[in-house]
Amino acid sequence: MRPVRWVWDGRIPAGSLTLIPGREGIGKSLTLAWLAGQLTRGTLPGIHYGTPRPVIYAATEDSWGQTIAPRLYAAGADLDMVYRVDVDNDGAFDQLTLPRDCNGMAVEIEQLGVALLAADPLLSLIQAGIDTHRDRDLRTALEPLVKMADRTGCAVVGLAHFNKSDSRDALNLITGSRAFSAVSRAVMAIARDDGAGDGSCVMSQVKNNLGSLDVPSLRYIIESVEVPTEEGPASTGRLVFTGESDRSVADILSESGDQADSREERSSAASWLVGFLMQAGGEAAKKDVLKAARAEGIADRTLDRARQQARVTADRSGFGGGSVWKLALSDGEEPSAPFAPQLRHSRQVPERGANGVNGATAHAQSSTNDHVGASL
Repeated sequence: MRPVRWVWDGRIPAGSLTLIPGREGIGKSLTLAWLAGQLTRGTLPGIHYGTPRPVIYAATEDSWGQTIAPRLYAAGADLDMVYRVDVDNDGAFDQLTLPRDCNGMAVEIEQLGVALLAADPLLSLIQAGIDTHRDRDLRTALEPLVKMADRTGCAVVGLAHFNKSDSRDALNLITGSRAFSAVSRAVMAIARDDGAGDGSCVMSQVKNNLGSLDVPSLRYIIESVEVPTEEGPASTGRLVFTGESDRSVADILSESGDQADSREERSSAASWLVGFLMQAGGEAAKKDVLKAARAEGIADRTLDRARQQARVTADRSGFGGGSVWKLALSDGEEPSAPFAPQLRHSRQVPERGANGVNGATAHAQSSTNDHVGASL
């Protein structure tokens, strides 16, 4: 017997597969970059806090030099501790493929002491010929990956896309077979909160077989930043957590199937909310606000969107306590962001490193006599 160990406390278990699904363009890849930044600096709350650990980043859709490396740099990652992986098949380099390369990756992970294998996206790593819409077929690729994670203690975090269905269940929206979510021990879904009015997104735990689902949803924004390169500045995005969210991904998906409240209704509700809180001294328990709003004929959904418009914050009143709604802070104050990494821009994104063409390199022999080479 052994206790569950968490790479990210309560959210990402070590030695298991975690999935991060969502629509395109809402920061899924930036989330992986953020995780890499935290782990390589030893700042992620969990078993590796205080001890920087290497990360392997397997990506198939984006350019390493133009997209992935700038994202990692902007996220504060130590680029000397982030490895890209290529597979040497008799001199011909190929991408990491599942399940073919699981044994070779296990050796590499153990030798380097890797804390995270990031798959961006997981679907693209599945071996050609495997039907990813058939549960039994997909499991032949995912189950060896899960065994590799359990053997090494490395967390495997894979990105997934939502399909085009109108389901309000995040697990049912994942593209491909249900095996993606069934085999994963944890799933953190992401959705854009259009009602917030600031372009922010919400991250919620929608599956957690090894822990509790009662972990707070988190809200984040995406900032556009420039990073230095040898050929001049490059633009990229950076994930910035702004704190906990009173709304979950389930709330957002549920509302997407309903007719949205009108702008006039929302503005009217926002005015009512500000007036109510002012009369209450600037803050009130959420349950009291909802009770009063219902008496005025204001729907819960409309009120919650009005809260975003009125810049009313929702804070927890303590462990086990309910939510408290407060009028916005003054212009000179900034809300805390306890989950955001501290960026440490110490150098430019390198074109050549001390240990190889693009940085640190490592090689391992796979069970199929393939050479797996991981390089920054």
